[in-house]
Amino acid sequence: MSVESAIPAPPASGPDPLRTPPLVRGGAPLLGHAWNLVRDPLGFLSALRDHGDLVRIRLGPRTAYVVCDPELVGTLLKTPEYVVGGPLWDTLEVLLGKGVATSNGKLHRRQRRMMQPAFRPERIADYAKVMEEEARATAARWQPGATVDVSAEMFRTAVRIVSRSLLEVDSIGDKADRIADSLHTVFDGLYRRMVLSVGPLHRVPTPANRRFESALADLHALVDEIVAERRAAGPGGPEDLLAELLRARDESGDPIGDQEIHDNVVSLVVAGAENVASTLAWTFHLMTEHPDQERRLVEEVNSVAPGRAITFADLKDLPHLRNVVTEAMRIRPAAWIFTRRSVAETDLGGYRIPADADIVYSVYAMQRDPRSFERNLEFDPDRWNPERAGDVPEFAMMPFSVGNRKCPGDHFSLAELALILGTVAPKWHLERVEETDARTQVGITLHPKRLVLRAMPR
Repeated sequence: MSVESAIPAPPASGPDPLRTPPLVRGGAPLLGHAWNLVRDPLGFLSALRDHGDLVRIRLGPRTAYVVCDPELVGTLLKTPEYVVGGPLWDTLEVLLGKGVATSNGKLHRRQRRMMQPAFRPERIADYAKVMEEEARATAARWQPGATVDVSAEMFRTAVRIVSRSLLEVDSIGDKADRIADSLHTVFDGLYRRMVLSVGPLHRVPTPANRRFESALADLHALVDEIVAERRAAGPGGPEDLLAELLRARDESGDPIGDQEIHDNVVSLVVAGAENVASTLAWTFHLMTEHPDQERRLVEEVNSVAPGRAITFADLKDLPHLRNVVTEAMRIRPAAWIFTRRSVAETDLGGYRIPADADIVYSVYAMQRDPRSFERNLEFDPDRWNPERAGDVPEFAMMPFSVGNRKCPGDHFSLAELALILGTVAPKWHLERVEETDARTQVGITLHPKRLVLRAMPR
């Protein structure tokens, strides 16, 4: 026997085995990296891409997979083996039930189909009349030299717009104000429930838990009142989202149930209020930091609509206004962290993802990543001019998601953001005061901690 014959033959070449994503070091006993997500979530998530395009973290007893690369996130969102689920959606289901935001499969597809008529382009133009009215009412409510809680004002305005546009009933004005109060309390309590995921602690009757449960119950009761009031009014009412839901049929041809109507109303009100309000608050804060951009915005609006408030028809002629809104959504996103769950073992960019795995991605981290954006932390609306916008990698900027989970109300929200900003900014110059605290308040959404500004007439 020769020496060569005693050496095992090399294995036949084949496809490279799937890699296991690296585990990020650190974390706290028992809590794992949930501690990092409570203490400094934005800094923690923004640093993860330095460890890899896809990494593992520990959230209590579970392992979660964090996707950091925009291209991989795009693949994640377009692959049917990853569904809405995980810590974020498990928490939000307490608020949203099984509406369009939290459902999957056939139920989600049916819910999207029945909502789409309410968001057709011609309907947005009708809703814009309400947006214009509420924007003008907000601008008229402020007093020269008075301080304004801008976050609270924007939240109330956004709730009134989405309620009046999509859920019109006779008493909606009063109910919209109550919805705003309830939602504010509910959102304060949701984030810690998501990252800690310790169910029994949420049932301890602490003052915070009691406030949360009371506000949540009041919100659900309000939505039931709205649906009951519209049903009692009978046919012939407004052609809005609620009308579409009341006409909707399930797969058997029967009317959908009251609980499904309820859950979808809550989903649309929450998305249409919280995200828009937080984005507007951040945008007004950015205007205080960048007076040159504010000046350009006001000059553009005044050139298009001299001596009057802008309308929906004017928006096509206001490119800088649109760029300001887009850049504010990039650098200060309201919705900042999302989760998915794998339904089977999958291959994501050469990494093995086991079945029933929690998957996390952060648009905050992606949209501020220097790998994707030149001068990534600079507020630069001109980066969205046509000659520069093509430099942004695909999926690096997606405030409304992509694929079959893309927000159905994206055009509604963009029109609302532009109309409110373009109405208020030309009338009021906002200045920081001693009470202003623009640090980031982290919750299910991101918003300034206390955005109190002085309103000075132009």
